[in-house]
Amino acid sequence: MTTLLAFLFVLGVLVFVHELGHFLAAKRVGIRVLKFQLGFNPTVLSFRRGDTEYGVGALPLGGYVKMAGENPDDERTGQADEFLSKSKWQRFQVLIMGPTMNILLAFVLTAIVLFQGVEKGAYEDQPPVVGVVAAGSPAARADVRSGDRIVSVQDHAVGTWEQFFVAIGSRPNREVTLVLLRDGQELSRKVTTVQLAGAGRLEIGDIGVLPNVHPHLRSITPGDPGDKSGLKAGDVIVATDGQPVTFHWQLRETIAKHPDQTITLSVLRDGVARSIPVAVGKHGTVGWLGVIPVDDNVTIKPGVAQAIGMSAQRNVEYGGLIFQTLWGLLTRETSPRQLMGPVAIAQLSGESAQLGWMSLFSLMAMISLNLGILNLLPIPVLDGGHIFIMGLEGLVRRDFSIRVKEKMLLAGLVVLMMLMVTVIYNDLTRISWIERLMPWR
Repeated sequence: MTTLLAFLFVLGVLVFVHELGHFLAAKRVGIRVLKFQLGFNPTVLSFRRGDTEYGVGALPLGGYVKMAGENPDDERTGQADEFLSKSKWQRFQVLIMGPTMNILLAFVLTAIVLFQGVEKGAYEDQPPVVGVVAAGSPAARADVRSGDRIVSVQDHAVGTWEQFFVAIGSRPNREVTLVLLRDGQELSRKVTTVQLAGAGRLEIGDIGVLPNVHPHLRSITPGDPGDKSGLKAGDVIVATDGQPVTFHWQLRETIAKHPDQTITLSVLRDGVARSIPVAVGKHGTVGWLGVIPVDDNVTIKPGVAQAIGMSAQRNVEYGGLIFQTLWGLLTRETSPRQLMGPVAIAQLSGESAQLGWMSLFSLMAMISLNLGILNLLPIPVLDGGHIFIMGLEGLVRRDFSIRVKEKMLLAGLVVLMMLMVTVIYNDLTRISWIERLMPWR
């Protein structure tokens, strides 16, 4: 139920804001709006105010604004308040305001989330200098070494670990070219990414490199196995049984897998390396030490002006990533399996809602930005497609015939339907019991 309600809330807000943009722009330029509806027919609730009927449809999967004289085949009276009676500039304003409102919503929601404070790994804004190369990983096979500075991924410069993870994560199961800086020399390496372990049904690329960071023990429970073994608060855990430890969850997993066994922890205490044998206890069926390992994080608490600036920067970066993904789809550099449809969005909405309002707002901001940008694509049927057709008419200095426009809209509808089939198929393959019914997978 939480998933359904969260999905309806997210979809309802995004559609309402989009259609509100069209509605307000139409009113501003003097176009008569016949109907403003949230959801598709049949209409279950409606009221009229002035020339406009406001309604709620039974199918909460969209919405629309119907304007007088909007379509070429509509009955027209030639009155000045009809859509096609307005100039191309005025019609452009009406069409552009839907996507613009979605982009503005993404900006506002991101600013609200950032204003609450952001916690992230201290390493994320640091240059991607390799600390750990997992044994047998794609990076290891390609001769990527500890200490290498990753300069670019597939000709895209990466200045931070965050940028690197995005660049690799968006290219699962693809061969990519890395440019490395080693001992002052630039080297090029071909690496084939793999699916990130633990990513579930989402396709996220990985090559098996991690930063040179380690968790530390925030506290030790007196009398528990960790305390009895000689561990102390502040100890930095470098490795377990010779295996490097980068994040706190890796240490937790190792402890959980070794109940009633002894493991050797390599630690740094006051800058001095130590090797400590630790007798792991047992809590239920899993290993237990009574320690709390944490990563080195930084918390950013921006003011209003700073949150607004950070929001603008983040949305520009995300927007660039969206365009990069779209271009990757055209060049086959990006897998179509990364696309998500309504089922995946519903699942993410439910998961985000359980984490709290800020998590849900973050998801809404990302979807709203995607919706705004995708609606600007020059595909007939979409707002960007109508703008594109108007632009072509402006170039040739004449309006196309209804027949030509119908063919353009049909072509756009075919492209849109192919996209919908792709994302829905992707969604279904992420559901285990449905995937088992697909013998070709």
